[in-house]
Amino acid sequence: MSVVRQCELLGLPRSTLYYEPRPESTENLKLMRLIDEQFLQTPFYGSRRMTVALQRQGHVVNRKRVQRLMRVMNLETIHPKPRTSVPGKGHTIYPYLLRNLEITRPNQVWSADITYVPLRHGFLYLVAILDWYSRYVVAWKLSNSLDETFCVEALAEALVGARPEIFNTDQGVQFTGRAFTGRLQAAGVAISMDGKGRALDNVFVERLWRALKYEEIYLKDYAEVADCRRGLAKYFPFYNHERPHMHLDYRTPWEVYRAKPSKQSAASSVMIRNGRVANGRNRPGRVKGGLVGPCSAP
Repeated sequence: MSVVRQCELLGLPRSTLYYEPRPESTENLKLMRLIDEQFLQTPFYGSRRMTVALQRQGHVVNRKRVQRLMRVMNLETIHPKPRTSVPGKGHTIYPYLLRNLEITRPNQVWSADITYVPLRHGFLYLVAILDWYSRYVVAWKLSNSLDETFCVEALAEALVGARPEIFNTDQGVQFTGRAFTGRLQAAGVAISMDGKGRALDNVFVERLWRALKYEEIYLKDYAEVADCRRGLAKYFPFYNHERPHMHLDYRTPWEVYRAKPSKQSAASSVMIRNGRVANGRNRPGRVKGGLVGPCSAP
């Protein structure tokens, strides 16, 4: 069958078949790295403030360019605003289930989030699934696109060994699609989705991203995809099994995740309240910039 006929049957113009995505320029990749670093410090910066921050560093850039790069990076400022995200056509949005919920045990609440990973000559997207009680990274996957496939693969891998009672995500199309929510429903998991612009909803995943980038990604400056994959394959076992967490009484996530409930310390319990996150170790701290003060690292 000719290419012309195949395109007719699929309803696609031939130009789409032959189209090859244009990679980002070296200058744009540098700007994206700087935007990523700034966003970790100030996730409440929108494109206007981000543009000003870059200009103060001596970069000639306008807001339109910054807006486009932030869209490519899947970055969205945390402050409330109208229509912060538009779910995919036909996708279902589920209610937020974590308000005033005390999290007291492993596998009670999991959450997932996606972050941008800079490479020397490009970039990737990373999804991680985290147990809120122990901060244990249950599964992770890399992708060169924001297609939902890598999120579904990470979920399938996570569900092999355990099952949460509640799974919380944002309203991105990767998490609202039938492929993702269908797997959760089939496993009997309650689905929770963030309210638009909520700073608290994925606070523990934001802490993970901060640790990962400052302790691994920015230090290693990966050149290729294979380098990144190998680096993360070493870092996540370190994070789970060796790295002590202050908010876990300096235990590792694995120690807390696998401990018997009767032996769990009160330091690990978390209460999600309107505007505050409280745990057994610290007094409730008002969230600033998506991170729980005063400590910005897990």
